Amino acid sequence: MVNFRQLSLGAKAALAAGTVFVSMIISRSCLSESLELRAWRWLFRLQLALFANSLMLIGSLYIWRSAVSNLSHSPATESACFQLWKMAVVAFLALAHSSFFTMLFLVAEEPYVFSLAAYSCLGAYIIMVFFLCTLSGMEQAYQLLAWHSGRVVGSLDKTRKLALRPALAVAVTAVLSIAGLLNAAQPPVVKTVEVPIRQLPPSMDNLKIVLLSDIHLGPTVGRTKMEMFVRMVNTLEPDVTVIVGDLCDAEASVLRTAVAPLGRVRSRLGTYFVTGNHEYYTSDVSNWFALLESLNVRPLHNENVKISATGAQRGGGDGGGDAWICLAGVDDIEADLLHYSGHGMDLEKALGGCSPDHTTVLLAHQPLAAKRALQARPDINLILSGHTHAGQIFPLNVASYLLNPFFAGLYQVAQATFVYVSPGTAYYGIPMRLGSRAEITQLILQRAP
Repeated sequence: MVNFRQLSLGAKAALAAGTVFVSMIISRSCLSESLELRAWRWLFRLQLALFANSLMLIGSLYIWRSAVSNLSHSPATESACFQLWKMAVVAFLALAHSSFFTMLFLVAEEPYVFSLAAYSCLGAYIIMVFFLCTLSGMEQAYQLLAWHSGRVVGSLDKTRKLALRPALAVAVTAVLSIAGLLNAAQPPVVKTVEVPIRQLPPSMDNLKIVLLSDIHLGPTVGRTKMEMFVRMVNTLEPDVTVIVGDLCDAEASVLRTAVAPLGRVRSRLGTYFVTGNHEYYTSDVSNWFALLESLNVRPLHNENVKISATGAQRGGGDGGGDAWICLAGVDDIEADLLHYSGHGMDLEKALGGCSPDHTTVLLAHQPLAAKRALQARPDINLILSGHTHAGQIFPLNVASYLLNPFFAGLYQVAQATFVYVSPGTAYYGIPMRLGSRAEITQLILQRAP
């Protein structure tokens, strides 16, 4: 048996992450019923923060080795500049690691400067780890190719060579981080998408649905941004406004004033909401439902409403004749994974009373849920999702693209079936966007021949 002390720091960090992950499973299975709800929320979110930090330790050790340890044999290590450099790296890594803990201690109506700095460092951390790994891989590949071809690789002075990689990574990280911060600080772009819908009643031709998703009220998104989103939505004069999950990253009581502007959304036929995975991470879904209802936002908890040109009513009625569409919403699929009591995706219940002879629009936070819904009910005309953020920042874009059946934008799945995935109205935590842009989507449903 390997002695724990003999393990490398990276292996210890990986072992710590595994231990925290197992503790999350055990506590969810054994403690969720016995602990008081508020205590359970704190425990679960603390475990999430510890798990993320354990994984990050592996990258932090790599950054420290590349940017500091590998330069320790240089004569310059005794200089004041190098000591300042070490302090800067320590501060950078400490801020990045503290970002997840701001979810617990620093959430208010408006973001704290510390939270913005911490999450900005987290974004830069992700970019830096990627480019350090990329540069190292390129160097190894070049040396391997040179060895196979029998060529002698010219080398720089060892000290200069060791310093070049972190210097280049820092420069690239700084440029991309600034670009990402500036991009995310811009108002979301308004994108208009026309969707041809069969069976759409003539009285509802050109129905305007405004789609919001992934606002993530929390450590780095507050009331000011919410007010901006509401102003932009009202300018569009929507018939229906829908929010497809991940509205929040903290309890309703903490974010009550931050979300309050949502009550000023003017939608002729109503504003509707479905849960995302982050609502379940707050362990406060019931209170969020009550708060949203007080703001005239109707949660669709595995249920539907029948919307006609003159109004809406909950599923089960006749919808005022045949001139209606069915707007349905399902709980996020992670409610099942988290064993969240009374919640979980129930498509059959959500579409109860929605006839294939009528237009059906489904709200489902994750693209994977959209895929499952279409496998069960291919007669759904349009599914609106979010979750992916279009990757939000490079290089996470690639992972998001590979892990989701639908990534961003409009997909025609069948002749009369479409899926639209929003890239998000704001961002999650990291106030950056690279390779993506925040969006408010205006969907125009048009009667197809």
